[in-house]
Amino acid sequence: MEKVKISTTQLFVLIVLFEMGSAILVGIASGAKQDAWIAILLGLAGGIVVFFIYYRLYMYYPDLPLSSYVQEITGKWIGRFIGVLYIVYFLYCASRVLRDFGELLSSTIYNSTPLLVINALMIITIIYAIHKGFEVLARVGEIFFGIVYMTALLGMLLIVFSGLIHLGNLLPILENGLKPVIKTFLTQTITFPFGEMVVFTMLLPFLNDKKKVKIVCLGGMILSGINITITVGINISVLGVALFQRSTFPLLMTVGRIQIA
Repeated sequence: MEKVKISTTQLFVLIVLFEMGSAILVGIASGAKQDAWIAILLGLAGGIVVFFIYYRLYMYYPDLPLSSYVQEITGKWIGRFIGVLYIVYFLYCASRVLRDFGELLSSTIYNSTPLLVINALMIITIIYAIHKGFEVLARVGEIFFGIVYMTALLGMLLIVFSGLIHLGNLLPILENGLKPVIKTFLTQTITFPFGEMVVFTMLLPFLNDKKKVKIVCLGGMILSGINITITVGINISVLGVALFQRSTFPLLMTVGRIQIA
C-alpha cells in the first residue's frame, strides 16, 4: 500500500468532485420527470445509509483498504473473488464516465476529432496523474474545487439574470404518485452516484486524521447531493420536462440558452 497521507480537506474535496462527476452533466433521474429532484434526495439518503456500512467496516480495519479486509472477513479465496468483482465494477464505471465525457467533447467543441483520439488523450492524462501519486491528485483536486465552484456560481447568476428559470416547470409535485420516484431511486440514484462511495473504502486509510472520517464523508456526500439536486431543478425549470428527458447533456443545453444583452 502506498505510504501517503491526505488531509481531511483534500478528502472532502475529492468526495464532492467524485460524487458530482458526470452526474451533474447527464440527465440523472429523468425517469421521475419533474420529480427528479426528489429521487436524487432519496438517493442521497440511501447512499448515506450504505456509507455507514463502509464506515463501520473502516472502524474495524482502519489501516486496510476494502480489497484487504474483505479477505479477513470472508477468507482468502472468496475475498480475492470479491476484490476482482470490485475491480470489474469500477472498470465499467470508469469506461462509462470516459465515454460520457468523450461524447460531450466530441459533440460540442471537437466536432471533427475522432472519439478515439479524445478518449486516448484523457486516458494518458489519467495515467500521468496516477503515476505522480495520490497526494498530487488530492492537491490538484483542491485547485479544481475552487474553479468548479466559481464557474458554477457564475453560470447560476447568468441563468437567473437571463430570466430563464420558470419554477412552474417543477409543478405539479408527485403528479404521477410516488411509484416513478421510488423506481428511479431504487434503479438509479441510490447506485449512481451515491452508491459509488464504495470507491473510498480503498482511500480512507490514507487520511491523516481518522477521527474525522465520518463527518468529512457525510459532509462531502450531502454537499454534492445538494449541488446535483439544484442543478437538476434548474435544468427542469429552464428546459421543461420533455426537453430535459430527451437531452443527453441537459446542463449544457441550459447554459447554451444564456443570453445577456
